[in-house]
Amino acid sequence: MQSYASHRRYYWPYHFVATPILAVNLIWRIVVVVRWWSWTNLWEVIVAIALIALLASARVFAVVLQNRLIRAEERARLRELVPGADLGRYSTSQLVAMRFCADEELPELARIVADEDLRSREAIKKRIRNWRPDTLRV
Repeated sequence: MQSYASHRRYYWPYHFVATPILAVNLIWRIVVVVRWWSWTNLWEVIVAIALIALLASARVFAVVLQNRLIRAEERARLRELVPGADLGRYSTSQLVAMRFCADEELPELARIVADEDLRSREAIKKRIRNWRPDTLRV
C-alpha cells in the first residue's frame, strides 16, 4: 500500500546504475585531464558532461510530459467531483500533489489548497488522509 512515507519511486537502472556510473566517469575524466593534460583528455571531459546533460534532460522531459498528463487528468477529476471549481486557480504542482487524494476526500482537499493557498507539494501530500496510489509515475 502506497502512502506519503512510501510514495517516492526509484528506477534502479536510472538512479543506481546510469547516474552513478556517469558521475564517476566525469570525475575520472577530470582527474585524467588534470594529471595528463591533452586536448583529447579535455574532449573526454566535455563528452562526460554531455552524457550527464543527456541523462538529466531525458529525465526532465519525461517528468514534464507526465506532469502535463497528470494536470489534464486531475482537472477532469476536479470537474467531475467538485462542480463549479475554479480550475484555473490550481497550479500544475498543486494538481500533481493532489493526484494522490482519494475521490471522496478530493473536494475538501481542493478547498483547503485553494483557501490556504498551499503551494508546496509536500504540504499538500501531508494533508491527504486517504491515499490513492500512483504506481505508474516515472
